[in-house]
Amino acid sequence: MYRSKIKDILAKQTFDYETSVAGWVRTFRNNRFIALNDGSCLSNIQIVVDYENMDEALLKKINTGAAIHAKGQIIESQGRGQTHEMVCTELQVLGESDPEKYPLQPKRHSMEFLREIAHLRFRTNTFASVFRIRSNAAFAIHKFFAEKGFVYLHSPIITGSDAEGAGEMFHVTTMDLKAPALNEDGEIDYSQDFFNSETNLTVSGQLEAELGALALSEVYTFGPTFRAENSNTTRHLAEFWMIEPEVAFCDLDGDMDLAEEMLKYVIQYVMDHNQEDLAFLENRLVEEEKHKPQNERSPMLLREKLAFCIENDFERLTYTEAIRILKNSKPNKKKKFQYLIEEWGADLQSEHERYLVEKHFKKPVILTDYPKDIKAFYMRLNDDGKTVRAMDILFPGIGEIVGGSQREERLELLEKRMDEMDIPKEEMSWYLDTRRFGTCEHAGFGLGFGRLVQFITGMGNIRDVIPFPRTPGNAKF
Repeated sequence: MYRSKIKDILAKQTFDYETSVAGWVRTFRNNRFIALNDGSCLSNIQIVVDYENMDEALLKKINTGAAIHAKGQIIESQGRGQTHEMVCTELQVLGESDPEKYPLQPKRHSMEFLREIAHLRFRTNTFASVFRIRSNAAFAIHKFFAEKGFVYLHSPIITGSDAEGAGEMFHVTTMDLKAPALNEDGEIDYSQDFFNSETNLTVSGQLEAELGALALSEVYTFGPTFRAENSNTTRHLAEFWMIEPEVAFCDLDGDMDLAEEMLKYVIQYVMDHNQEDLAFLENRLVEEEKHKPQNERSPMLLREKLAFCIENDFERLTYTEAIRILKNSKPNKKKKFQYLIEEWGADLQSEHERYLVEKHFKKPVILTDYPKDIKAFYMRLNDDGKTVRAMDILFPGIGEIVGGSQREERLELLEKRMDEMDIPKEEMSWYLDTRRFGTCEHAGFGLGFGRLVQFITGMGNIRDVIPFPRTPGNAKF
């Protein structure tokens, strides 16, 4: 079926030519004006039908949500708010939509309602804009690393290792869960399972990316990761996508530079290629915040915030400096933080991260040199013996968006750290081999793609920037 994309028609300043379009009816006014959208852009095209000479039965089928194919003449529109319209000469209804049952009528729907019908929410302006932005952001990430000569590595989804050491993993098995194979001690005998060992869905592709970097120098992974964390927040998902570059012959400073450059590149790409979508989402936020108290409203408009992040260097400071700032802050002294900062070594919460970004520095922040006791085993130990060469990038409205570190390349110190954290060295011998044979300093980070899209779009809940969110108690669609 030949058709022109609405985006391409509206981009041209040419008129008086014949073409075809196909899409879904948004509205049908006065039995004459169809607002049609095909998902290629935010804007609709108006199709003008000659209702006096059209079959009445066909007219009754043109309802919100129906899929149609139309042929006609593109002319310059005299109507307000549009440049083009089609004078229809032929029209075919491809798929009907019962107006009594179709849940997306031309009115405002709540985000909670739209999550319940996630299979249809792509057809709303908000979600169409979000997912066009998500698509371009993903492309920009690949483009950024390709331009820098990185090798794209596919890390496994099924793994026997727990990269974070947190144990919050989904098990993978083909055993009958009602009667699993047991060994002599009455424990599950994983040697009888499909992979002959205990396996899980990956929480990170980092360890495998390190293997690639220590031969190819610069690699990155971009794939799904899974956390069996019973967390019902606006920032957490059980299934989400991660970008994880690893770079050989690189220290923490180089790691921070790469992460900041990448974030700015992706944001700029979206600003260049999704102007209409960003303008719509910005207006949506303005309308939404009219119902909030003044002190809870965003200090900047969406596109101003994005431009600000591109134009300003991220603030860099150590965890120790951050603790001092937080300890002496008004919210802490007045006990307004839910988690009070009382001593060095505290694990920073979202409220602390957002205070540093939104109230104190009022710009993106990179925190470095965290206490070793609250970080993963693979992070390089500093000379003080208490902190590691870790870094987190904190963004306004989101908190942590990137977590990275210089990796511990010294075999003895890495093994000692694994012993301290009860990580079995025998099972990780493949990882330790990279320290035995040709080790070198190297670093990398993980970017939660959903949080980046959440920041760029201004959406308040991470469940609204992934097509089908997986959360505790929910695996619909």
